[in-house]
Amino acid sequence: MSKTKHEVVTKGLRFPEGPVVMEDGSVIVVEIARGKITRVAPDGTRSIVAETGSGPNGAAIGPDGALYVCNNGGFRWEEFAEDDLRPAGQAEDYAGGRIERVDLQTGEVTVLYTASDKAPLKGPNDIVFDEHGGFWFTDHGKVRERDMDRGAVLYGRIDGSELREVIFPVHSPNGVGLSPDGRTLWVTETFTCRLWAFDVTGPGQLALDPQLGAAHGGRLVASPEGKRGFDSLAVDSAGNICIGQIYRGAVLVISPEGEIVDEIAMPDPFCTNIAFGGPDMKDAYVTLSSSGQLLKMRWERPGLRLSFNG
Repeated sequence: MSKTKHEVVTKGLRFPEGPVVMEDGSVIVVEIARGKITRVAPDGTRSIVAETGSGPNGAAIGPDGALYVCNNGGFRWEEFAEDDLRPAGQAEDYAGGRIERVDLQTGEVTVLYTASDKAPLKGPNDIVFDEHGGFWFTDHGKVRERDMDRGAVLYGRIDGSELREVIFPVHSPNGVGLSPDGRTLWVTETFTCRLWAFDVTGPGQLALDPQLGAAHGGRLVASPEGKRGFDSLAVDSAGNICIGQIYRGAVLVISPEGEIVDEIAMPDPFCTNIAFGGPDMKDAYVTLSSSGQLLKMRWERPGLRLSFNG
């Protein structure tokens, strides 16, 4: 496992995830345990953008400039030390998951969806927009003491007109991203540590093939051994999939062919998300959720610029 130099942009966040790098150099993160959206300035100072309540998780800028948030409905929490906060299953006051729109100018939060064409949302987790202005997201589901939900991947439109379940069932889906040409949808599974590929044939359309061996029709690309959990992902300009790993505390870089390109150690077992920004897209921002930190480091390759984020 390799190491790299990094700087701590800020600390004291309450389980940060979903980093979104803005053009002015600030980074918007969710604080799942606070139920808030927070903007972190380049000098580390913080300001509250909006209060969603429950469990804001993945986030992305849409074609209208608003922030779209996967709200997982909330977790129970265990705090072992000041810098060791961990989710511990479904919140006692859980009332379902939702997709929210956040106006970055006013902080107004609007609930866009609470259910798809198939079922209520359980635990929306990560989100990515395609070039057409629609968004893919994972519904991780919720974990309880003796059972857990079956997950799904869905496609929605920002006008509230359509939210379709496209992939089902998926075991604990978490990270979601698109290849540089937009023709491959990448999905990670948390507890199985599997990376799946799906061929995109149109907006919200996939070529699913159950003959590949999985009930949902995806193509298994990687399933590395060892104690680890796959969290969110980002894609670099070469098409590599950069995955935040929990339990193992690292960023794992996997090629589109499934080969491990690199594994970069992080000082927190809950390394959850990575996002790219900066003029050359080589500034990588990583959320260390258990210890409440946002890190910044220089990346070897430019990250992939997202469709509506600068």
